[in-house]
Amino acid sequence: MRKFSLVEFSVEHPRLIVALSVLITMLFMTQFPKVRTDTNPKNMLPATSDVRVWNDEVEKTFGLYEDMIALGIVNEKGILNKDTLASIQRITDEVLKIKGVAARDVSSFTTIDNVTAENQTLTVAPLMTKVPEDTLGIEHLRKMLYENPLFINRIISKDGKTTAIYVPLEKGANGKEIADRIKEIVKKEKGDGKYYVAGDPVARDTFGAEMFKLMAIFAPIAGMVMLFVRYLMFRDLFLSITLMMDAMIAIVWSMGLLIGLGFPIHIMSSMAPVFLMAIATDSMHIFNEFYFRYRETKDKKKAIIETMNAVSRPVRNTALATAAGFAVLLFMNIIPVRVFGGLVAFGTIALRLLSFSFIPAMFTFVKDEKIEKIAHAEDIGTDRTSQFLGKLAGIGTHKPAMTVAAGIILVIIAIIGIAKTRVNNNMVEWFKKGSDVRISDTVINQALGGTSLGYIIAIAKEDDYIKTPEAMRYIEGLQRHLEKLPVVGKTTSVVDYVKRINRVLHDDDPKYDVVPETKEMIGQYIFLFSMSAKPSDLDNVVDYPFRRANIWVQLKTWDATAMQNVISAVEGYKRANQTPMEMKPAGTAYFNLVWNHEVLWDMVKGFILALIVVFAILAYDFRSVKWALVGYTPLLFTILIIYGVLGFIGKDFDMPISVLSCLSLGMAVDFAIHFVSRFRQRLTECRGEPLCSPSQAQAGQPQGAALTRDVVTDTLHWTAARPGKGIVRNAVLFAASFAVMMFAPLTPYITVGAFIVSMMLLSAFMTIIYLPALITLMQGWLLKGDKI
Repeated sequence: MRKFSLVEFSVEHPRLIVALSVLITMLFMTQFPKVRTDTNPKNMLPATSDVRVWNDEVEKTFGLYEDMIALGIVNEKGILNKDTLASIQRITDEVLKIKGVAARDVSSFTTIDNVTAENQTLTVAPLMTKVPEDTLGIEHLRKMLYENPLFINRIISKDGKTTAIYVPLEKGANGKEIADRIKEIVKKEKGDGKYYVAGDPVARDTFGAEMFKLMAIFAPIAGMVMLFVRYLMFRDLFLSITLMMDAMIAIVWSMGLLIGLGFPIHIMSSMAPVFLMAIATDSMHIFNEFYFRYRETKDKKKAIIETMNAVSRPVRNTALATAAGFAVLLFMNIIPVRVFGGLVAFGTIALRLLSFSFIPAMFTFVKDEKIEKIAHAEDIGTDRTSQFLGKLAGIGTHKPAMTVAAGIILVIIAIIGIAKTRVNNNMVEWFKKGSDVRISDTVINQALGGTSLGYIIAIAKEDDYIKTPEAMRYIEGLQRHLEKLPVVGKTTSVVDYVKRINRVLHDDDPKYDVVPETKEMIGQYIFLFSMSAKPSDLDNVVDYPFRRANIWVQLKTWDATAMQNVISAVEGYKRANQTPMEMKPAGTAYFNLVWNHEVLWDMVKGFILALIVVFAILAYDFRSVKWALVGYTPLLFTILIIYGVLGFIGKDFDMPISVLSCLSLGMAVDFAIHFVSRFRQRLTECRGEPLCSPSQAQAGQPQGAALTRDVVTDTLHWTAARPGKGIVRNAVLFAASFAVMMFAPLTPYITVGAFIVSMMLLSAFMTIIYLPALITLMQGWLLKGDKI
C-alpha cells in the first residue's frame, strides 16, 4: 500500500484543505470572547512560592496593602502657602471618594496623624484639620512638619517644595484606572503646582494596558510589513497573502487554545502573535525552492511535490528546533514565561502543519503563466542576489583560516562584553525616559524618600521583646545604617513613634528624642499612642504580641539590585552587632529581587537546556555529531556576539532579554539546518551527476566519481546562491516583521525588536560566510571516507 503523503493529498484536494483550515480557525475563534488579562507581577511566580507566601503573611500581620500610589505635588515657590495647601485639601477629599482606594489609610497633610502633647497629655490628631488662614498658621504648620522626623522626606521634602499623598489600594483595584482618576482630579487645580503620579501599580497596570494596545496595533502592522516585503521579493500578491494567511491561522489557533484552556494573557503571551508572524517566514524556503523547481520542470503539481521533497526535512526539523527552543521555557519558574513557551511552541507546530498542507494547496490556485513569469527570474547564474551570495560564500571558501580566526577574535571580545552585563529588572524603566511614568517616578524619588517600598522584619523569640530598650536601640541603629545607602531615601519603624512620644511628653526637649530607658516606659508610650492613633499607625510597624517589628525602607529606585544592597547592609550590621532577633526582608522591592534572581537562574537553566536540545536536534537531523558541531558554531557565535554588544552598551540583562536567550537558539539554528542539509543533499547528487558543478564538468569526471576539493567548493557556492537565497529572504522577512516593535513606546518591545532583527541578520550573515569557511577548513574530517 502506498504511503500517505499530506502534501500530495493537499495538492489533489486543495479546496478541502482550505475549507478545513478555515473551519478549524473559526472553531478556535469562538474562544476569544472568554479572554482575560493579568499583568500583576505577583502572578509571575506560583502562589506557593516562598516569597509570595512570606509577603502575604507580612501583609496580614502588619495590616499592609499590596499596592500604593504616590501623588507628588511640587511647587518651586514652596508647598507651604495658602493656595497650595487648599489644593492639597481638595485633592485629598476627592481621592478619598475614588472606588478602590483604601480611604481610611490615605496619608496626606489632612489625614496623617501628628503626635503632640499638651499639659503632659499625649495628643494624636491629623496634622492639618483646616487650611491655615494667615502667616502665623502656616509657620505653625511648618514647625510641626519639620520637628517631626516621621514627616521629613515622607510627606514634605527638606527644601519644602514637594509633598506627597500616599494612596493605598484595595485588593484587586486597577492602578492605572485609579491613577487616571487622580490625574483628572488634579487637572482641575490651578496655580503653580505640578502633579506627578507614581508607584508600582501605576507602572504595572499602565504597562499592561499599553501592551495590549501595542499588540493590537503592531501585530497587524507586522503582517502588512511581511506582506509588502514578500511581495517585493516575488511580485506575487496572491501567494504573499497566502503566507500572511498561514501566519494568521496559526495565531488564531494558538491564542484560541490559550484562552480556551483558561489561561489569562500576560505580558509575554501578548507578544506571541508577532513571534508567530515572524516564525511563519520560515515557509519562505518553500516559496524560494518552488520557483526554482518550476523553472526546471514546467509542471506546477510536480514542482510542488519536488519542492516539498527537497525542503521537507530541513523545514520539519527547523520547526522542531524552534518549537524545542520555546518549549524549554516550560521548565522555568516564571509562570507567564512557561505559558508563552508552550503557546509559541504549539503555534510553531501549527505553522509547519500548514506548511505541508495549506501552502501546497494554495499553490494550486495560482495560474501557470504567473508562476512562469516569477520563476524565469530565479536563475542562480544570472540573478544578482544569488551571485552576490555566492561571492560572500567565496570569502569563506577561499580564505577559510582567516575567516574562522576573525570569528574567534570577535567571540573573545564579545565574552569581555558579556562579563560587563548586569542582571536587573526595573518595571519603571520599561517606559521611555520621556514618559509620564518615568518622569513622575524620577521627580518623587529625587525629592522624597522614594516610591519603591521594602520591609525588614525583626523577629524575636519571645513575646514583648520588641518593647525592650535593647531591641529598640538595635532597630534604631539598623535604620541609621541603612539610611547611609545611596538607594535608601527613608526608613520608618515603631522606634520613631516611641522616640517622638518620649520627646513631646518632655516639653519637646530634643535630648529626649531617644529610646526610653525601660521596657515599662516603652510599653506605656505604645499603649497611649494606640488609644488615640489610627489603628494602622501602630499595626503597620509592630504586631500585638510584640515579637515582630516592621522597618519600612523607602528606596529611590525600582532596580532589583537596590533591595539586594539593603539585605547586604542588614547582614553586615548583624555581623558587627549581635542580636537574638532574626532579620527577614519582605515587600514589593523584595519580591522584585527574588523575581530577578528567578529570571537569572531560569535563564541559565533554560539556556543550557536549549543548547542541549538544539544540538541533539542538529545531530538527529544531520545523522552526525561532527556535522552538528559545525552547524552549531555560527549560531552560538551569533548569540555570544549580540550579548557582548549588550554588555558593552550597558544594557541590563532583564526579563525580556533572558527569555530571548533561550528561544534565540531555536530560531537561529534554522539557517544552519537549511544550509547544511541542502549542502549535503547537493553533494549526494554530485556523486551521481557529473555535470552538477562546473569543476566536475571541466575535469570530465565519470558518473559516481569521488568528491574533489573543487566540487566541495562549487557545492558550497551553489548552496549559498540557491538555498542561501531562501535563508536571506527568510532573515529579511523575519527582521522586517520584528522591526516594527522598535518603534514601540515600551522598552521591552524595543529590546525584543532590536534583538531579533540583529540576531536574524547576523545569523544569516554568519551562515553564508562562516559555515563555508568551517566546512572548507574541516572537509577532510567532515567528509572522511571520500577521496579529497
